[in-house]
Amino acid sequence: MLTITRKLEFDAGHRIPDHKSQCRNLHGHRYTLEVTLVGAVIQDEGNSDNGMIMDFSDVKALAKQHLVDVWDHAFIVYAKDAAVRDFLQTIPGHKTVIIDSIPTVENLAKTAFAILKAAYRDHYGTGLHLHKLALHETPNCWAEITESHG
Repeated sequence: MLTITRKLEFDAGHRIPDHKSQCRNLHGHRYTLEVTLVGAVIQDEGNSDNGMIMDFSDVKALAKQHLVDVWDHAFIVYAKDAAVRDFLQTIPGHKTVIIDSIPTVENLAKTAFAILKAAYRDHYGTGLHLHKLALHETPNCWAEITESHG
C-alpha cells in the first residue's frame, strides 16, 4: 500500500474536567497533526497532479479549511463542561469549539478523523481516502487512529 502524509501544526486550549492532575485546569498545547492518505496514483499526462496520489498543497488546503483553521487558537471544550463553556461565552469574540466528548487527545483524534474523512473522501475519483491520522499533544504524547475495515 502506498500512502502520503502531510504534517500540520496548530495551537489550542482545552481541559480534562475529571482528570486527577493538572490537566483538569485550563491549558493549551502546540498540536501536530499528521494526515495519511491512500489512493491510486494519478496517471494523466499534462495534469498537474500526474504521478501523485494528491498534491501536498491540496492535502494541506483541505486540512486547514475543515479542521486546522477551525481549531487553531481556539479553546476546545466538552459540551457538558458547563462552567467553562458558559465562562468562555462571556468573552466577546472568543474562539470556542464545542465537542461532544471530553477533549483528550484520543477523543480529539477521533473527532478530527471523522471531520477529515469526509473532506478527503474520493476527492479525485481515484479511491482517495483518509487512511490514518496522528494527533500529537506534545512531542512525546499522541494518539493515532486508522480507518477500520468493517
